[in-house]
Amino acid sequence: MAEIRTRFAPSPTGYLHIGGARTALFNYLFARHHGGKFILRIEDTDRERSTPEAIKAILDAMAWLELDYDEGPFYQTERFAIYRQRIQELLAKGRAYPCTCTSAELDAKRQAALKEKRKPAYDGTCRPPEGVAPSLPTDKLYTIRFRSPSAGTTVVHDLIKGDVVFDNRELDDLILARSDGTPTYNFCVVCDDIDMRVSHVIRGDDHLANTPRQIQLYQALDHALPQFGHVPLILGTDKARLSKRHGATSVTAYRDMGYLPEAVNNYLVRLGWSHGDQEIFSRAELIEKFSLESVGKAAGVFNPEKFLWLNTHYLKARPLSQLAQDIVPFLQAKGLTVPTDKSWLEKMIATLIERAKTLAELADKAEFYLVGELTIDAKAAQKFLTAEAREPMRALTAKLDQLSDFSEVAIERVLNQTLQEQNLQMGKLAQPVRVALTGTTVSPGIHEVISVLGKERTLKRLQSALTQIA
Repeated sequence: MAEIRTRFAPSPTGYLHIGGARTALFNYLFARHHGGKFILRIEDTDRERSTPEAIKAILDAMAWLELDYDEGPFYQTERFAIYRQRIQELLAKGRAYPCTCTSAELDAKRQAALKEKRKPAYDGTCRPPEGVAPSLPTDKLYTIRFRSPSAGTTVVHDLIKGDVVFDNRELDDLILARSDGTPTYNFCVVCDDIDMRVSHVIRGDDHLANTPRQIQLYQALDHALPQFGHVPLILGTDKARLSKRHGATSVTAYRDMGYLPEAVNNYLVRLGWSHGDQEIFSRAELIEKFSLESVGKAAGVFNPEKFLWLNTHYLKARPLSQLAQDIVPFLQAKGLTVPTDKSWLEKMIATLIERAKTLAELADKAEFYLVGELTIDAKAAQKFLTAEAREPMRALTAKLDQLSDFSEVAIERVLNQTLQEQNLQMGKLAQPVRVALTGTTVSPGIHEVISVLGKERTLKRLQSALTQIA
């Protein structure tokens, strides 16, 4: 088998969305599975909509997902000389011709066709007779059109959908270059895939309608076709095409929400691909098992709850040492001072991880540990910081003040001694203490909280709460 070469070719008109990321992932996995090459190409010929910010967002998202490419990024705007040369080649073969129809004329023809319930296709006004060499006008603006076959069919031998047949009469003469000389999308794609020796074009099936035109261009340029595989779209839970109304649709939005790249990759690959009933895959397993034969023909349905479940799995499986690094930007975004003691951060995270589903949620839950001045929920204070709690809390505070070993074991022993002396059930003391130390009624185990907060901050918060009890 010749070398497998795949490519991901986004247009930099916005962030890398979920559908694009899945396309990139499928191309990456297919190339890695076969020991081939994965290429990144930025299709930036739409100069009005392409922006440096969007290019950076795409590159950042690819890096975050660890979809490392072997070649690129290539930029179409740097390849205009190549496209012009190929247009000259098609003109010389009689497979392209100049079209002097104005935008107004073309629009009038479209409107007339729609009024007559005809397909609004180009009517071939400027198409020269067969065998007549075209000459370029010197006194008028013109586009360059491809002379497409007017009879027969073009068949897409799709690796996922099977054979898809297009009637050539339904395919009008495609514009290859605009009147200002800039090349068009379909033409650039074919030139690039030829030059980059792309063996497999794996993309969303919203591109399927472009494929017969591109096949005809390959044939006109006397080049062998790549193999095509069109992946079904991703739908929302309402079975409509995924859009912003279904929630976040960009990769970086999920990154900023505290999802992990492993979870994003794992979830995306399962939107249209399966391997038995297995749900969770390591990177190595995905590379080993991925094949286009296992890509389904039906659209994948984006389920936010399942996505969150998968992220929760990866969050809990992540080493504390890694989480201690991952959480830092989320804590900083909340304006919190992050301790330099990584072992303390790990200890803190260990008390919170079971209740968190994302890094952002983990940071939210960690806030009470790191604030300088704790704000206590008014309802919690009214319910638990009562006169009845004053003496047990004072007794516990005194015992903790005398404690030199601030381990969870020692703290639990002191807490139990206080309960026995005060003849109380755990909840009667633990809840007031919890409110005093965390500001809320829900937190990790009270022994863990006291140990992580440390002696100085624990005593300060308990004494502060005691002053609030009337």
